[in-house]
Amino acid sequence: MLELQQQNQYFIFNLETQPADPSAYFDPQFWRQQQRILGSAKGRGTTWFVQSADVFGVNCALRHYYRGGLFGKLNKDRYWLSDLQHTRSFAEFHLLNKLHKDGLPVPKPIGARVTKGKAGICYQADLLSEKIENAQDLTVLLQHHSLSAENWQQIGRLIRQLHDRQIYHTDLNAHNILVQHFATPEQKYWLIDFDKCVEKSGNSWKAKNLSRLHRSFMKEKEKLGIKFSQEDWQYIILEYIKE
Repeated sequence: MLELQQQNQYFIFNLETQPADPSAYFDPQFWRQQQRILGSAKGRGTTWFVQSADVFGVNCALRHYYRGGLFGKLNKDRYWLSDLQHTRSFAEFHLLNKLHKDGLPVPKPIGARVTKGKAGICYQADLLSEKIENAQDLTVLLQHHSLSAENWQQIGRLIRQLHDRQIYHTDLNAHNILVQHFATPEQKYWLIDFDKCVEKSGNSWKAKNLSRLHRSFMKEKEKLGIKFSQEDWQYIILEYIKE
């Protein structure tokens, strides 16, 4: 792992050799000029998918961190700086790195950047992480396809694996579960978007985290008409509580 600094920019990379211009990797224009933009996804901001396998070994998702809610209308992307390791991008990088090394199906973090403001009290943040190939948002899939009992059980096992490591996913919802290689023997489920996620002691928070996921499925069923039933949820729960 490399930690670098260029003036007011700080970087972490999962690389063995130091890049000549690390800041370029976090600039969508850099990838666009080389015709390496593979696509994008809209959320609070735009996540850019870039062709970078020859550079990093995998293609990547490039995300800039934006604030949400009412405060985000006044301050779209600046955060209060306490220390580097607790900045949004560095914290997510380290958590993803830990989970990835533990064998959980999460994107491998490739790089993180923190850019300090002129006064040194605020920062902006960016993250480069592995693009999960041949995968789609679970809610997109469920608009057209039903899942088998075994598929729902796989999701239950995935959440249990996360909780067994005492990781609280602050935004555990159906959009943050990806389905890779659907309807093939290689079908697999992934968890994404670990911004603000933390390790938590005890077990009392786990039921609330599951309830959040259930509310998400119910919301998308009403909003998008996804194929989801209470029986499907029971498959998740029964697998989750299995010893």
